Amino acid sequence: MSVTPDSIKQMLSSDDLGDRLRAVNQIRELEDTQVAFELIQTAVNDRNARVRYSAISQMDTLGGQNLETALTVLRDRLINDPEPDVQAAAADCLGALKLTESFDDLQQLYHNTSEWLVKFSIVATLGELGEPRSFDLLTEALTSDNGLVQTAAIGSLGDLGDSQAVPLLIPYAKNPDWQIRYRVVQALSRLGGTEAHATLEALASDEIEAVAKEAKNSLKSV
Repeated sequence: MSVTPDSIKQMLSSDDLGDRLRAVNQIRELEDTQVAFELIQTAVNDRNARVRYSAISQMDTLGGQNLETALTVLRDRLINDPEPDVQAAAADCLGALKLTESFDDLQQLYHNTSEWLVKFSIVATLGELGEPRSFDLLTEALTSDNGLVQTAAIGSLGDLGDSQAVPLLIPYAKNPDWQIRYRVVQALSRLGGTEAHATLEALASDEIEAVAKEAKNSLKSV
């Protein structure tokens, strides 16, 4: 049976969860991205969280059809969805689409949620978003008691490109978690400057080969 917009639309209205999940996956096969975008908007409000998650996860590729509509849809799921996975996916897509208008919502949710996955996704997406106002929130996230959130904050500060982050990141070059040190290398290589260079030189002798190799490669490109 061939996949058509009509067949997908019919499956999206089915009472069978399997049908609706297949329909969302089949949207990826449509060549007409405008039609795909219209269909995905039906699925983002499905009563099942798995369907909503799958639908929202496609918004980073389909949302470019209409950024204003994409912003409305993603903000709604970010704020109102009861499932952390869906909220996290919405945050990811807001960053991928560079929808800087969502910054205030992302910041508010970071402070209001207790879900580490949502916090992680918000912090990670702020680097992609490239909004200068993110600096203070990312600085706050550096002190998180969750290592994954800390690691995401380090990476996003590097992506943000504000050299004020360098002295904030240098202490993490001695963190016992090698993955944090590795991310510090990547961030400092993007930020540059004398202090960053000196820290990269020190990390080039790190006891973990992956960290040392990344630092040496960063120094070569400076």
